[in-house]
Amino acid sequence: MTTFQISDTVGDIVRDRPSLSRLFEQAKVDYCCGGKKTLDEACRKQGIDPQVFLTQLEAIATVSQEPELNITTLSLTELADHIEQTHHAYLHTELPRLERMVTKVAAVHGDREPRLHQIKDIFLAVSQELATHLQKEERILFPMIRQLEASATTPQFHCGTIANPVRQMEFEHDDTGVALGQLRQLTENYTPPDWACNTYRAMLDGLLNFEQDMHQHIHKENNVLFPKAIAQEQSKAN
Repeated sequence: MTTFQISDTVGDIVRDRPSLSRLFEQAKVDYCCGGKKTLDEACRKQGIDPQVFLTQLEAIATVSQEPELNITTLSLTELADHIEQTHHAYLHTELPRLERMVTKVAAVHGDREPRLHQIKDIFLAVSQELATHLQKEERILFPMIRQLEASATTPQFHCGTIANPVRQMEFEHDDTGVALGQLRQLTENYTPPDWACNTYRAMLDGLLNFEQDMHQHIHKENNVLFPKAIAQEQSKAN
């Protein structure tokens, strides 16, 4: 079933499906200021085959959800790998993109909507905190968890028990949760005003996806990985 036509304007496409903004950005097809151009015109301007690009749009728009992964059946190492390869990889790519977008939207529309400056400040702060948080997990906690699983007895960790860094990560998760709540409130549940440009709409879509991914990310760590690691450490100590 065809969702789009090459005669559709790029602005209308991104307005209706903001998540597709990523593909437009990757191809350097202007969907904001150049949003009135048809998909055919915009693609040809960039030297892109419109039909090929249309096929890519359709594929992204209609992709089916993969079966849910049963994370409870994964080993500690497998789950840590999954979190890094899925959620950490997403954040390493998406945080810089969203930083640029919140900064741009606040600069352009902040006078009309002052809350955009608050959104920018909160997101930039949480992005910086997450960058440090990911380093702690990737360089310290996750290697400890993998070492624990590979050892027949309880390893001697520099921080005492594995519960100590876990506790710190959970505190930082709580801070992120507060920031996510503030972003949702300030954006009125990520609802764009009628006058919002496509970059504004794409920013809100990105923030919503960020919130949803963080909820899954934190759930997998707080409720599965961390308790399982602590329980395994205690079991090997007995």
